[in-house]
Parts: sequence; C-alpha cells; structure tokens
Amino acid sequence: MDANEQPFDMDAAANGEDNGPAANVLSQYVKDLSFENPNAPAIYQSQGAPKLDVQFNIGAAQVGDDVHEVVLKVEARGEIDGRVMYLCELSYAGLFGLRNIPAEHLQPFLLGEAPRILFPFARRVLADAVRDGGFPPLLLEPIDFNALYFAQTAAAAEQGQISGDIGHA
Repeated sequence: MDANEQPFDMDAAANGEDNGPAANVLSQYVKDLSFENPNAPAIYQSQGAPKLDVQFNIGAAQVGDDVHEVVLKVEARGEIDGRVMYLCELSYAGLFGLRNIPAEHLQPFLLGEAPRILFPFARRVLADAVRDGGFPPLLLEPIDFNALYFAQTAAAAEQGQISGDIGHA
C-alpha cells in the first residue's frame, strides 16, 4: 500500500448522506399507571403464600417520520387466600428514532429489542408501585423478549397469523 492509499473508502459517505442503520432511544415515560388495593386493610392480616399472575403485552406504532412508540404493558395481580391483594397495571413507553432499518428488521426490533431496552425501567416502576402499596416489591426476572418474539412469530406462521401479544410470565 503506498502513502496515498487509504485503508478504507473515505468517499463512502462523502455526499453527506448517512445511510447506515441507526436506532436511538429518544425518550422513555410512564404512559399509564394504576394500582388498586381493594381489600385493605384486612388483606395485611392474611398469612398464606401469595399467588401472583403477571402478563405482558407489547404494542408499537409509528408516530412520526422515523419515530416509533413502543408500549410495554404489564398487568400484575396478587392474591392471597382467594382474595385480591393488589392489581397493578403499567404502560411504560419509549420513543425510538429508527433510520435506515431494513423492513424485515423493523418488527423484530419494535417487538423484541425495544421491549428488552424498556423492561428494566418498567420493572423498577412496577416494583416501587407494589412496595408503595404496602407489599413486598414485585421483583420480576429478566425476560428475553427477542426469543419470545421469534417463538411467537414461528408459532403464528404455523397458524397463519401474527399478533403483538407476547405472552405471560
């Protein structure tokens, strides 16, 4: 290689165009939060083991040029001795700036990778809400949303349909 040769093509983006794929988190926020403690104060006297049910749903919508909103909805229900301890519903959202993402990668990002990015923050909001309601914090294990997305896509392909509902925990 002589002194004037470059090790890579410096003219690839010389026209000022940035045509490489890019994904950025523009904002994250609580879109909706509801906590109900319908059997207080009597529920605090119960001594049995609680039964917990946690469900997730993921929605995505384009809200502007190259901007998508992804909403991770978490519904948590705790029961003890057949009585409701609490009901907590959280819709935690993020705005994602997506440029030059190939069409075949857009849905996997929005329904798999974006929820993975949002989940730790949603988990903290949910744990705090349950704790502030007078119960031990609900500490959810990490979830592999990418694996769930691809498993659901494969199952839906066998049945001929695809939905945004990711499943249960």
